[in-house]
Amino acid sequence: MLIPALLKQSALQLSQAGVLSSDIDSELLAAHILGISRSELSVAIALNSDFPEDKIVAFSDAVSRRAKREPLQHITGLAPFRHLDLIVGKGVFTPRPETEQVVSFAMEKIASLEQPMIVDLCAGSGAIALSFVTERADSSVFAVEKSEEAFEYLKQNSKKYGLELSQLSHVDLQDCLPEMDAVADLVISNPPYIPSEAIPVDLEVQLHEPALALYGGADGLDVIRRILTKAKQLLRTGGLLVLEHADTQALSIRELLLAEGWIDVEYKKDLAGKDRMISATKP
Repeated sequence: MLIPALLKQSALQLSQAGVLSSDIDSELLAAHILGISRSELSVAIALNSDFPEDKIVAFSDAVSRRAKREPLQHITGLAPFRHLDLIVGKGVFTPRPETEQVVSFAMEKIASLEQPMIVDLCAGSGAIALSFVTERADSSVFAVEKSEEAFEYLKQNSKKYGLELSQLSHVDLQDCLPEMDAVADLVISNPPYIPSEAIPVDLEVQLHEPALALYGGADGLDVIRRILTKAKQLLRTGGLLVLEHADTQALSIRELLLAEGWIDVEYKKDLAGKDRMISATKP
C-alpha cells in the first residue's frame, strides 16, 4: 500500500477515535515503525513510496493502540522534552510542554548562580532533573521518586544523560536526602495535584497515566503541603522553590506559602495565559 494512502486511512481512524492530532500522530507512528525520522518520512510521502508490507501489521497495531487513547509516547517508548528524548512507558507520567515552561522559569530564576545545587522532588522520568543536568553543566542535581515503576525509567534516563545513580533517591519525599540540611539552591517539582474526586478530561491521562503521579488528596494539595515542609529543610536561606500546579490552585498555594513564612511569592503563566507555576523564597 502506498504510504500517503495508508497515512490518510490511519489518520481517519485516529480522528474518529477522538485523537485531535490525528495527522501528526499517524506520521509519527509510521516513522517509528519504519525506523526513520519524520523528515525522511516526508520524502517518502512526496515520492509516493510503498509502505513495506512486512511492517504494515505492526503499524496497524500501533494505530489501534493510539485509537484506544494510549499515549503516543507509550507506543513509541520516547517522549521529547526540551532537547531530551526520554524513555517512557506504562507506570511513569508522560512529560508535557507545560513542564518545559516550569524548567525555563526556574532556570531564569537561578541564572546568576554558580554551581547551583538542585533537587527535583517527584522526579518521574527525570524530565526536570535531566534538563538541568544537560543545560546547566555546573549544577549538582538530585532526583527523588517514590514509585518503583517510575524509578526504573528515571534510572534508565539518568544513565542515558549522565546523572549518577548516587544522585537518585527511591524513597518517599519526606524521607529523602537526610544529609542535605539547608544547602540546596533550588527545589523544584511537578507533583501530583489533581483532587482525588476529579476526573481528568484527557482520556490519555484518565486511562493510562499512573494514579500516584496524578492525585494529591481531596483538594489536590496534600503532596504540595509535604513538599513545602521538605523544601524548608533542604533549601538554604534565600533558596528557591518552584512548583507546577493546576490553573485553579495558584491562590491556594500562595496562601499556604505565606502562612508558612515563604517570601517573594510569584506566579507565572503558561503559554495559554493560565497560572500554572509558582515560585517562593525561603527566608
